[in-house]
Amino acid sequence: MSLEIDPKQIRSFSPINSLNPENAQDLINKIKATPIAIGHYIFKKGDADKTHIYLLKGIIELVEDKKVIKVIKAGSPESLEPLAHAFPRRVSARAKTQVVVTKINSDMLDIMLTWDQTGNYSVEGVEDEDDGTDWMTRILQTRAFHRIPPANIQAMFMRMESVSFKPGEKIIEQDAEGDYFYIIKEGRCLVTRATPANPNGVKLATLSVGDSFGEEALISDSKRNATVTMLTDGHLMRLGKEDFNTLLNEPLLNWVSYDEGKKLVEEEGAIWFDVRLPAEHKAKFIKGSINIPLIFLRMKANSLDPQKKYVIYCDTGRRSSAASFLLNERDIETYVLRDGVDTAEPADLEIS
Repeated sequence: MSLEIDPKQIRSFSPINSLNPENAQDLINKIKATPIAIGHYIFKKGDADKTHIYLLKGIIELVEDKKVIKVIKAGSPESLEPLAHAFPRRVSARAKTQVVVTKINSDMLDIMLTWDQTGNYSVEGVEDEDDGTDWMTRILQTRAFHRIPPANIQAMFMRMESVSFKPGEKIIEQDAEGDYFYIIKEGRCLVTRATPANPNGVKLATLSVGDSFGEEALISDSKRNATVTMLTDGHLMRLGKEDFNTLLNEPLLNWVSYDEGKKLVEEEGAIWFDVRLPAEHKAKFIKGSINIPLIFLRMKANSLDPQKKYVIYCDTGRRSSAASFLLNERDIETYVLRDGVDTAEPADLEIS
C-alpha cells in the first residue's frame, strides 16, 4: 500500500480546502501518511490528543460501546471531514481494512486558518494626505482605546520606541514573524500583499499619521500577512509583541468558560457567534449560534447589532480572539470562549 501523499486529495479535505494555495502547500509539506493494520484503532473514545485525522485509503468503523455506529470509506463525502472530530473523542475509530490516515496538529492548522483568514488587510478611514492631526490624539480617539485602563495606556507610551525610515524602506515583510505593533507618527506607508498571480505585490492601502498596523500577526501568533513600505521620510512608534499583548490586546479580550458564556446567552441575551468556516460550522456548532467566518468579518461587521453582546468561538480561541479585537474597534461588546467549541456540553451541540 503506497504511503505517498496526494496533494490533490489533501486539498479536498475540510477545512484545508479553504486555505490559499501557498498555505495549503506549506501544510502538505509538513504532513505524512500513516498505515494502520486491520483491526487496530486509529484513536479511542476519550482520547484528548488534538489532531485532525483524515482517511486517505481503506475503510474505518466508528465504534461506541462495542457497537459499530458508522462505516466510512476513503473517497466518500464523509471522508472529506476530519474523523469524529471532537475532543475528547466521543467514539473510537477502528480499521476495517488496511487503511492509511494522515494526522494534522489541530493547533497548527488553526494557526494557518487564522493567518489565511486575516490576510485581507483592511484599513478604515485611510487618508491620502496627513491632515495635521497629532498621532497620539488620533490613536487615543479610536473606540478600542476607550476600553483600555489608563495605567496601561501610560505604560504603552512609556515603553514605545521611536524608529525612523527612509522612502522605500520596508518596515515589515510578508511571511516574516510578527514582532512589533506600529503607529505612524510622521509620514505615509504603502501596504502590499504578494499573491501567486501578482508576486510583486498588490496595493492594499495607504496609511498616514495616526494609523496603526501589525496587530493581527501578534494576536494570532502567526506570520505577517502583508508588506508595509515607507513612501516618504517617516517616524513611527513601535511596541513589542509581549507589551502589545499585555497592555493592549489582553485588556480588550473578555475570556469566558463555557458555563459563563452560556449564562450570558441565557440571562443577558448574548448571541453565540461562530467565526469558523461554513463547513466547520455545519459539521459541529453550538445550538443557536450565528456563523460569520473571520475572513468575512470586516465586510459584514455592520450587520451585527451593536446593542447585543456576542460570545465568540472557534476551535482554539485564536480566530475568535482576532475577531474580538476587530469588533472591539467597532465598539461591539464581545466575549471569547476559552479553548473553543469542544468545551461545550454535548447536549448543546449540533453535530452532523
